[in-house]
Amino acid sequence: MDSTKHLTTSIFLTLLIVVFGTTGYMIIEGWDIFDALYMTVITITSVGYGEVHKIGKAGQVFTIFLIIIGIGFVIYVAGAVVRFMLEGQIMAILGRRRLNKKIDRLKNHYIVCGYGRIGRLLCRNIQKKSIAVVVVEQNEELRRVMDEDGVLYILGNASDEAILINAGIKHAKSLVAVLGTDTENVFLVLTARQLKPDIYITARANLEGSKAKLKAAGANKVESPYEIGAASMSQRILRPAVTNFLDQAFDDQQQDIHMEEMSVSPSSRLINLMLKDSGIRQNYNLIIIAIKKLDGDMLFNPSFESIIKAGDTLIAVGETANLQKLEKLLNP
Repeated sequence: MDSTKHLTTSIFLTLLIVVFGTTGYMIIEGWDIFDALYMTVITITSVGYGEVHKIGKAGQVFTIFLIIIGIGFVIYVAGAVVRFMLEGQIMAILGRRRLNKKIDRLKNHYIVCGYGRIGRLLCRNIQKKSIAVVVVEQNEELRRVMDEDGVLYILGNASDEAILINAGIKHAKSLVAVLGTDTENVFLVLTARQLKPDIYITARANLEGSKAKLKAAGANKVESPYEIGAASMSQRILRPAVTNFLDQAFDDQQQDIHMEEMSVSPSSRLINLMLKDSGIRQNYNLIIIAIKKLDGDMLFNPSFESIIKAGDTLIAVGETANLQKLEKLLNP
């Protein structure tokens, strides 16, 4: 029996014995319900305030019986309460240790700081790509939500160096700052950049004037949810067919068409091959719509003679299964 059931049983038995004692005094001594209840409570708890009324032999025998039951029962209930409290604390400690061990084993994961509406949606979308995510959230009330969502998390101030280190920033690939205010995000970006100079940082800006500050603090990319929303709505009005295509390409549930970016590993056998010789089109029925070079230059609609280099990022369109095959080929 677990501690919760144990405690529930104790509460039920407590009510049962109080009802039994109250009824017994009412029948044997003829007391009213309040006097009988009062006598029952002080008897089973061994308070010893004295008898409510003078009782006869039958009442004395009943009281002795009630004391014997009461003392044993009080010990049982006290044990149930202590067990419930200790097991709850122990489970919380063990659960926290399990989370910490999982976080310690992560490499190239994403750290999302803030689990509000935007942070929660970000985590869902990132996890769809089977990428590990660690959430840093200060609000204790969101613990239950994060447990239900099954995310790895650390409770604490995201601007605290120790918290970020515990989140595995030394081994993380990217950090996303979506805290409640721009000021908090600026301090977070500064701290993260100092702890890991090469980490890719994306930050949310609520105010237009905060973008420059976040960039100066070290953010690689600064986004405004309001601007993104407005731009998306305008594109849907002006270019409905294009946005419909992009919606399908970015929908993880779609199998017939999808758009993905894949970095080229130095160990890939496609290194230094032209696109026409790579077999990407012939073997996987994929279209390479752009190649991002290592220096950041973007080559749109590359020719069939474009050469694949280590460190390039290929942006391809096609079926999900074929994209996954190409991913394995580029990153064996």
